[in-house]
Amino acid sequence: MGVLVLLVLIAAVGLGALGVLKRKHSASNLKTYTDAMAAPTVELQQPVMQSTAQEIVLPGNMQAYTLAPIYARTTGYVKAWYHDIGSRVSKGELLAVIETPELDQQLMQARADLATAQSNAALAKTTSDRFGDLIGKNAVSQQDTDNAKSQYDARVTQVNSAEANVKRLEELQSFEKITAPFDGVVTARNIDTGQLISSTGSTTTAGAGTITGNKEIFDISANQVLRVFVNVPQINSPDAKSGVIATLTLPQYPGRSFPGRLVRTSDAVDPASRTLLAEVDVENKTGELLPGSYTEVHLHVSHAAPALIVPANALLLEQDGMRIATVDANHHVHLVRVTPGRDFGTTVEVLSGLQPGQAIVGNPSDSLSEGEEVRVVNPNASKPPMMAENKR
Repeated sequence: MGVLVLLVLIAAVGLGALGVLKRKHSASNLKTYTDAMAAPTVELQQPVMQSTAQEIVLPGNMQAYTLAPIYARTTGYVKAWYHDIGSRVSKGELLAVIETPELDQQLMQARADLATAQSNAALAKTTSDRFGDLIGKNAVSQQDTDNAKSQYDARVTQVNSAEANVKRLEELQSFEKITAPFDGVVTARNIDTGQLISSTGSTTTAGAGTITGNKEIFDISANQVLRVFVNVPQINSPDAKSGVIATLTLPQYPGRSFPGRLVRTSDAVDPASRTLLAEVDVENKTGELLPGSYTEVHLHVSHAAPALIVPANALLLEQDGMRIATVDANHHVHLVRVTPGRDFGTTVEVLSGLQPGQAIVGNPSDSLSEGEEVRVVNPNASKPPMMAENKR
């Protein structure tokens, strides 16, 4: 019986120890699984190295070489207008006539005031001359002579003031006729017959009804030559020199190109975008090109500049600039500060800060922090792809 009891006790202790070991093993596995799953999962992507071709394509907006919004310099009612939108006008050609009855009356009053001032000045001159003759005969006092001379000077000053007022009103009256300042095309007309306008602009827009704000009465554009402004990336700024030939393509003319020439640059890189503002002029004698159109400007570059292309959603916007999340061999996150280049929509060009072959985190969470441990779900993505060449 003693041996049997001992065997039972040994079996019970063995079973208890086995249960304890199993629970410890399960707890250890649970802790390991929990720790592994607690780390956020990230998906690695490989930036694409592209060698820029000998031509870069930049977006640009066409503008009229000369654009003038025309305002009225006087207040009145529109008597007549002679040119609508799309009309080609020459310099000095009459565009509209304004009726200014109040101004006309003010000019008549100013001319009458001038005549009165001239008469008073003539009388004062006669009196001053008489006192000048009598002072030599001691017939009048020196004080009276000086008073007469002062009266004459004051009358002359009044004449000058009245003449200046007449000239001012005559200038305002000349603005009743609105003329074209240069050869061009009328691109906007914001007046109509009988409409009240002032020096601040018109109060209605043709075809759109009455508006609360004031607008110019005409817009005239000179479209024989168009300006196209483009932002050249800093890396290609040495190639943006005056005289460089550029080719323009437009979506409304597929398969066609229009020659242009780079005429000037700002000679300074914008610190916000790291681009150089350049102007390309293009001839438009046929009138096919319209101001305000979108165009793509093709510029020839003298040397190929390799650049890394990353997805746009891989960029993190921080207070001190753009950053990209990378993962080291120990699965720890490092936030690398980068300098972005051109934005292609879904992808962005990275000019500096990121090394070729360095895997990045695709679409990272804003909660990722420096040194945080992560779990990589596609470790094979860290292998660098082959270098591609693309025309951008």
